[in-house]
Amino acid sequence: MSNPAAPPGREEAPDGADPPGLALAPLRAYLAEHEADLDADLGDGALGAQLIAGGKSNLTYILRGRRNGAPASWVLRRPPLGHVLATAHDMTREFRVLSALAPTGVPVPKVHLLCEDAEVIGAPFYVMEFVEGTVYREKSQTATLTAERARAMSWALMDVLADLHAVDPAKVGLGDFGRPEGYLDRQVARWGKQLAASRSREVPGIDALHEALGDAIPQSQRAAIVHGDYRLDNAIVDDEDRIAAVLDWEMATLGDPLADLGLLCVYWTELETLGAGKALTSAVDSAAGFPAQDELIERYAARSGLDVTPLPWYIAFGYFKLAVIAEGIYYRYLSGQTVGSGFEGMGDLVPALVRRGLDTLAA
Repeated sequence: MSNPAAPPGREEAPDGADPPGLALAPLRAYLAEHEADLDADLGDGALGAQLIAGGKSNLTYILRGRRNGAPASWVLRRPPLGHVLATAHDMTREFRVLSALAPTGVPVPKVHLLCEDAEVIGAPFYVMEFVEGTVYREKSQTATLTAERARAMSWALMDVLADLHAVDPAKVGLGDFGRPEGYLDRQVARWGKQLAASRSREVPGIDALHEALGDAIPQSQRAAIVHGDYRLDNAIVDDEDRIAAVLDWEMATLGDPLADLGLLCVYWTELETLGAGKALTSAVDSAAGFPAQDELIERYAARSGLDVTPLPWYIAFGYFKLAVIAEGIYYRYLSGQTVGSGFEGMGDLVPALVRRGLDTLAA
């Protein structure tokens, strides 16, 4: 499911103009001092930038310059505009996990440099390599795939997730990256607080779902590096339907690996059928040959060696999280704080997500 709070497509600034959230002149001066880190030769040439993701998530830009006399591209990440929670948009933290995973089998973009000086562009940022491939966000992109290709990229996605969860955090320098003890308890409490902050109406069953989740928190089987938002449209798929890179590590921490699998199962559901207008999109389509949720789980279990018996709790928690997110968006829509169209459908989506969560927990 694409982030419903992020505008679709890319925003190209006119030649010489600054895209939203990026001051090109000081950025270019800074990068010119760090050409060795970028493997670049900017010289006197212009630096172009294109905003490719925005909203409440970290902002992502394609930078265009020169390398060895030929056109070259990099990617820059910075926090969103306005007041943000440092813990949710910590550039140093994101840079650290990408650097740690680089020598493992988990495909991540190579990171080049980290700038913690907010004076350069108005916020800390880091620069990483540009990875060629496709990010599948909508069904129109996957409609022309063969069933074999849809299944191949699905298996690759599951294998990468299992491989991520097999990485020993201590061996890659991430032993202190989070607090895995009590991770699920803190997650349930955190999302309950988020719900309280977004209340504008009564949503049948949402408090019952939150309470039921809190009463049945499973015992974590092991601590692992958790991505926090693992899904198809947070991955770049190459021409051979392999995962070229996993993106958007801003929610990464140490925690329960089944939390990633449970949320992925929610995203794998064709949520458009629940009713959310144009604000909710997904590239996953059973008609295109994507495997069913049970097949994904079986693939992950075989590769990870984890017991997936308690997975219904994690899936139900995923529905609760998504319901809280959708309710927050609907709350901002009612308050006139959203930009774009399609958000009115979020109001109908929330009760449907809650029902699915309750049904999953009771199954």
